[in-house]
Amino acid sequence: MAVEARSAQASAQFNIADEFLSRPAAAHPDRLAILGTGRKYTYAQLDQFTTRMAQSLRFAGCQPGDRVLIVLPDSAEFVAAFLGAAKIGAIAVPVNPHARASDYRHYLANCGARVAMVHSSAVGEFAAEAPTKALDLLVIVDPKSDTPRPERIARKIVALDDWLHAKTCSVQTHLTKADDVAFFLYTSGSGGAAKAAVHRHGDMLTTSRNFAESVLQLRADDRLYSVSKLYFAYGLGNGMYFPLFFGASTILNPERPNAMEIADTINRFKPTVFFAVPTFYARLLQEAERGMRIDFSSVRLAVSAGEALPPEVFERFRARFGIEILDGIGSTEMLHVFLSSRPGKVRAGSCGDQVPGYEVKILDDADVPVPDGEVGNLWVKGASAFTEYWQNAELTAKTKHDGWVVTGDKFTRDADGYFHYCGRSDDMMKVAGMWVSPGEVENALMGHPAVSECAVVGQTDSVGLVKPVAYIVLRPSVIRPGGGLDSEIHGWLRTRMPQFKCPHDFRFVTELPKTSTGKIQRYLLRSQ
Repeated sequence: MAVEARSAQASAQFNIADEFLSRPAAAHPDRLAILGTGRKYTYAQLDQFTTRMAQSLRFAGCQPGDRVLIVLPDSAEFVAAFLGAAKIGAIAVPVNPHARASDYRHYLANCGARVAMVHSSAVGEFAAEAPTKALDLLVIVDPKSDTPRPERIARKIVALDDWLHAKTCSVQTHLTKADDVAFFLYTSGSGGAAKAAVHRHGDMLTTSRNFAESVLQLRADDRLYSVSKLYFAYGLGNGMYFPLFFGASTILNPERPNAMEIADTINRFKPTVFFAVPTFYARLLQEAERGMRIDFSSVRLAVSAGEALPPEVFERFRARFGIEILDGIGSTEMLHVFLSSRPGKVRAGSCGDQVPGYEVKILDDADVPVPDGEVGNLWVKGASAFTEYWQNAELTAKTKHDGWVVTGDKFTRDADGYFHYCGRSDDMMKVAGMWVSPGEVENALMGHPAVSECAVVGQTDSVGLVKPVAYIVLRPSVIRPGGGLDSEIHGWLRTRMPQFKCPHDFRFVTELPKTSTGKIQRYLLRSQ
């Protein structure tokens, strides 16, 4: 059935568990849905596993609208928990399985979940600061002999295998509609405390149609591998519902991403479509330059989002691997990418133009459109937009205006219609009375042969003036700073941009502070 025909039905009865799993499982039950470092699952096996999860949730008293907190690594268990909750009308709330105790306390208090599915490796941290009897049910996935059982936080604690009903019965899908709430996604927290963006059942259909089909042109014979994890909006599409929508396969790795794990996964499982954030593209290049074997010969598409891709990384990656990275910009609030480069039409340093189905505009601080070439605030409109921030009406009102979402990003558009990211609104700095984009300075710095990663922030000096400061991670081949390396970089930068934009203060560090999704936390650097 064509995507357009299915989407026309989305205003009536519509549930993501049926659309993204039961439908493809009925069409091709023996096709491989999940492969990777864990157990393989065919579509039929994954559908049955999800039905068992839905059945057990329903028998446990989980009601439509109840929140189910999911603290799991990328795995079949994650997919089954997410879609199993949706199948009975509950609300899936996936979060980082490597978060800290204070984060879990925040998630529990904010979303009000009474059921949580937690991997054994996260139970100790999850329970450390949780309120007494915060949950009705705690399901521990993959328990070990030494896994703690924090009796004080839940009225009932069970292991997943003991909890799942051995005999699968037919579970009738709850009669949800496209506009009914399906899941929460927490923002990555690059600017402070995480907020829960509320999304509907129909939102996944919108992004699958607009981006995965219209731009990426994904196919049933694709194997998708996403470095970004499933609890992250970008990774949720890449690694779960995009491949399911097209009847393709997803390569899941539950481990924390690092260059060696990523290279090994690529070499072993031969993905055809690869998704990552700029940080990991830079790290893979770094390791390839050290001699690590990374076989990208199977990859027909490489996609980047999360932050703007530096032109230097784009050019070096294309020169080494022969692949043009498609850079795009999305957000948790819009669920996935809404500005993207197109295959064969990539321009280094640009994230392309509007994905079909989305409108964007660039406005000044008075909400007046700016001419091409000038920096302004990016607004976006599309059917996948979040409905609200959970329990935060004030911030919702600031972010949504007549269907438009204020992204908080600074952008320009050139005369050819290509969009260029300039940084977050709170990252912009005024130096000598003129605006400076940290992204522009960072892109220039990335062209220096000694620089592997960098971040530029504005810091106030002793007399109260804002000055740009550059934090730099050097390439492995570069000897630790000394002998005037900072002066060399400053002089080199002066030949490429005006003096007021050039940092005089260079701080060499071994790593930059980042969120779990790879975004640089510039607000932490500004506070140093």
